[in-house]
Amino acid sequence: MGSQISRTTGQNGSRRRQPPPHEPPARSTSSSDTDVTPEGSTSHRHNIPLVPPARTTSNSNTEATPEEADLSSYEAACQVDPDLRTFDSTLQVRTSRAINSIAVDLEVRSLSLDSLREVTECLLEMNQEVVEIILQNKEDIWKNKELSDLVDDYFENSLQMLDFCTALDSCLQRAGHIESIINVALRVFEEEHYNIPGEGGVKSYSRTLEELRNLKGAGRPFTEEFFKMFTTVYSEQNSMLEKLKAKKKQLDKKLGRTKTWRRVSNVIFGVIFVSVLICSVVAVAVIAPPVVTALAAAALAMPLVSMGKWLNTIWKKCEKEVRGQREIITSMHIGSNLVIKELDSIRVLIDQLQIKIEAFLGNADFALGQDGAVVIAVVEIRKKVNDFTKTIQDLSKHADKCTRDTKMARAVILRRIINHIGSSNQDFGMFS
Repeated sequence: MGSQISRTTGQNGSRRRQPPPHEPPARSTSSSDTDVTPEGSTSHRHNIPLVPPARTTSNSNTEATPEEADLSSYEAACQVDPDLRTFDSTLQVRTSRAINSIAVDLEVRSLSLDSLREVTECLLEMNQEVVEIILQNKEDIWKNKELSDLVDDYFENSLQMLDFCTALDSCLQRAGHIESIINVALRVFEEEHYNIPGEGGVKSYSRTLEELRNLKGAGRPFTEEFFKMFTTVYSEQNSMLEKLKAKKKQLDKKLGRTKTWRRVSNVIFGVIFVSVLICSVVAVAVIAPPVVTALAAAALAMPLVSMGKWLNTIWKKCEKEVRGQREIITSMHIGSNLVIKELDSIRVLIDQLQIKIEAFLGNADFALGQDGAVVIAVVEIRKKVNDFTKTIQDLSKHADKCTRDTKMARAVILRRIINHIGSSNQDFGMFS
């Protein structure tokens, strides 16, 4: 049995640690367990129950032994899990059949090959069921490559996001240059407007017109390449968010399947427990046939607590693994949500800024195209310049926040991954 299970788990990168040897418990067999005749022979009892009767002591406050606690946990799991209860019923039938076969042979003071065949078949059948259950649930129990690929995609997308923020910063610098040209044009206009008129009483706005020409020559700060980059980044961020939602839903479902974990653990525990029992009965049947029935009852209380704890530790480790993956996914999900919200705000502000810049350029065209239109154009520009400046400032704040959020999310996720890997390695160290 052990060899098959070891091969099964070995395929998933985990090595099974052999449980340490234990001293048998100081447990005396009461008269209710066996009937010893004056000649020293023991009357046999067939159909021995899988779970031994509870001990009765004079001290009602005495705590149950670890062995009894493990068996009680197994019984409780059988009560609430129909599949495990069915497995346990089959296990009891096979156990009784194997032990009864040995006991019948002992009535004629011999141990036949048929009895040994019955025992061997029982152990093989139980072992095969354990292997099948493990194989059915191995995708849930062991880590997969999907999370690693998802993390790689997230970090790749976050790098593209940082590149976009850098490109946005360059655009904002060009927008800031346009703002400075507008401010210079407004200042020059004030100087020229309140100066004494020249010949013929006509005011000259030559310097103002020159600055307006500079405004037209500055062009638009947001290029076609920038908008293509924005579209790509926004699309990939939304795609990543959908992947994270799907993975989070999958992990939530996996985390909720505690019944499967407990079923696998308890099935293994029950089979190993019964296997040791049957092997003990066979061994004693060869050496001391008269006491086989008493030993069979006592064997049920053999100290398998280390194996029970080992299986329980594996189950907890698997659950911890899923929770760790879920935390990583949650961090990436939060980070992606923040970035997408910032991108939405950035897109709105860019659209507003584009409209304002187009309005400024339209005013400049109007001033340059018609005589006497400078005053009207500059008045319109002055109305909009404060709002334009505020939009640039808001956009710059969102760009900075987007950069900070992206870097912070990368740091948080990286820290969670490091902690998760460190915790996993520490857990695996228990079994290596």
